[in-house]
Parts: sequence; structure tokens; C-alpha cells
Amino acid sequence: MTESEARLTDEAVEAIAGEAFALLRTGRQTTPFSARHAPFGLDDAYRVTAAVRRLRAAAGERPVGRKIGFTNRTIWSEYGVFAPIWGDIYDRTVCRLADVGTAFSLGGLSEPRIEPEIVFGLGSAPAAGMDETSLLECIDWVALGFEIVQSLFAGWSFTAPDTVAAFGLHGALLIGPRRPIARDRQSWREPLTGFEIDLLRDGAPADHGRAVNVLGGPLSALRHLNDLLAGDRSNPALAAGEIVTTGTLTRAFPVMAGETWSAQPSGIGLAPISLRLG
Repeated sequence: MTESEARLTDEAVEAIAGEAFALLRTGRQTTPFSARHAPFGLDDAYRVTAAVRRLRAAAGERPVGRKIGFTNRTIWSEYGVFAPIWGDIYDRTVCRLADVGTAFSLGGLSEPRIEPEIVFGLGSAPAAGMDETSLLECIDWVALGFEIVQSLFAGWSFTAPDTVAAFGLHGALLIGPRRPIARDRQSWREPLTGFEIDLLRDGAPADHGRAVNVLGGPLSALRHLNDLLAGDRSNPALAAGEIVTTGTLTRAFPVMAGETWSAQPSGIGLAPISLRLG
């Protein structure tokens, strides 16, 4: 984002935010905003993010953290997006896997897909410019989770600014057991860059992923987000208590009710997780 980037009017930004907000939890889709609003760059899209946050807060939702998207460089060409993005996550979209019950409902989500991700809980606010070693000192817990992503645009066809404006593609985040790391934070540095993971659908292998797929590791993804927010004129920096999910470790797969998905990590002290969809 640069000062020289052309910007939409405030009225256009509010109109896009209102349209996205109106689609929330409806399962409906729309034409990409970039096809109807020119210019529409990332600076404008993050202005939309801020406007959507205000609308959701007015409706009673509370932002509890961020999701980072497109950190997995192996899938960039599949979506035509070649750099990470981020979006807010909310108290109504985040829960513990243990609280899901017999099945998680996909109702209200448009073309949902599933992603296994490393999730961090921040105990303190990162300072601008922190490296991975320093960022690790800000983390209180680590977990494995499933993000359910969605597309407000048919066929997952969009530009990067469209994905930002459409909630960062976020639908839900389901978090597995949280592993407190305050006593031995730095011992997690190597596992967080070297672990691998298997994703299974109904017990059959779907994909295999590695920590390095995510910008070299989840800590590097967190660093990217922290650096990105340092230059953001519309949105707040990371704060203590936020939850940050760092991007898919495998390809993102379309999901249907009745399926059971499992993620089995190796080389890191996190237990496997499983989710049945309804």
C-alpha cells in the first residue's frame, strides 16, 4: 500500500462493506467487487475491512483476532493470488473443537473449504519490526485448528483485494487443544519450522503438508502479518489476547455435510484433531 495508490471514495468503500455484510451467513454470492469498482486495490480493501468491522460490531460481534490467508505459496497459482492477506475473526466465528458437538454445520457458508492451520494465542502485543525469536516471546499458546474458508464469489474466482473485502475468505475457526508454551517458548522454534502434517477425509489421505509451506513456517507468517499491519492506515496493530491463525498447511479442499476430516501432525507436540461436518 502506497500513498500514491488511487483510492475509492469513502462512499464506495462503505457500499462495498454494506454489500459484503449483507451476504454474511446467507450462503449467497456476488460479482467480484474489483469487476465493478475501479480502481480497487489492497488499500481500499483494507478500508473495507475496517468498515465491515464497524458493521459487525454494531450487530453485536466482537473481533477476537486475525486470520492470515494465502501464506501457503504452493497454492498461489491455483487461486491467482500471489501474496498473503489477512482478515478479522470474531467471537461468533471462533470456537473450540471440543465445543462443536456431533457435527459442525456448514449452513450459511458459500462454497466452503477446509484448511488445517497452526493457531497462536498472543499473551502480549508484538512491537513493530519484531523477528521470529522475539515474536515467539509474545505467544502464550499454540494449537492445531481447522479454518473453514468461503468465497462470496462463484467458483472461487477473484482478485486479492476481493478476498480481503470478503472477510479475508474467513467462515469459521475451530481450535483444537491449546498447548501453553510460556515455560519453554524457544524450544518451539524448531518444531514450528520443521513439522509435517497429513490431512485425511473420511480416513483416506487427502494431502500432506509441511510447516515450510507457510512462508517458511507459522512464525514467519506471524511476522509478515505484524509487518503488514505496521503500515496499515485503517486497521489496528496486533494486541495482547488476540488469536492468530496462520494459514493452510495443505491445499484447501471443498467440504460437504457428512464428511469427517482429520489432521495428524508429526514433529511437533500437538495432538491430532478431527471434525465432522453437518
